[in-house]
Amino acid sequence: MADTATQNLETQHPLLDVIRGRWSPAIYSPQPVEPGKLLSVLEAARWAPSSYNAQPWSFLVARKEEPEEFASMLSCLVPGNVTWAQHVPVLMISVAKLQFDNGNANRHALHDTGIATGFLMLQAASLGILAHGMAGFDPAKTRELYGIPESHEAVAAIGLGYPGDEQGAPEELLKRNQRHKPRRTLDQFVFAGRWGQPLKLL
Repeated sequence: MADTATQNLETQHPLLDVIRGRWSPAIYSPQPVEPGKLLSVLEAARWAPSSYNAQPWSFLVARKEEPEEFASMLSCLVPGNVTWAQHVPVLMISVAKLQFDNGNANRHALHDTGIATGFLMLQAASLGILAHGMAGFDPAKTRELYGIPESHEAVAAIGLGYPGDEQGAPEELLKRNQRHKPRRTLDQFVFAGRWGQPLKLL
């Protein structure tokens, strides 16, 4: 069932509650993510669609309960993300395999890894767990630290956990912890006939 905040979100057309309720906090609770729920979130990524069913995604995972592993992954993030991500119970880095098994380039690898990440985020949201994707990390350091082969590319970092209490949080994090962020309207990105021409249905 959707909470009051989710119900009050203005959408142009009906959406699943889990989509309407998903957002990317910058303030997290110290509550650990239960192992069963974490595995459920990862299982969702497993069932994402992909070109030729290649399933090019992998996920590096570090839990706060394993301090050395968590510190290693945290060191891959840019300082601006470390300020809040140090408090999340789970960190991840998504990785895409850039070739099919036959050696041919997979130009959809990043796209498909993004779909798997989206499935992961929605499954998390359905469990009351929220994910925050990050472009701000060091792919080269991640490759070296984790021994990622040249056939693969680190795509994004992800913080995962339960939303936290804003009381007493620094002003910088409060500004980033916005639930309602502006969205483009459909006519700004749904076209037909030619580029930039909105779909007539709109």
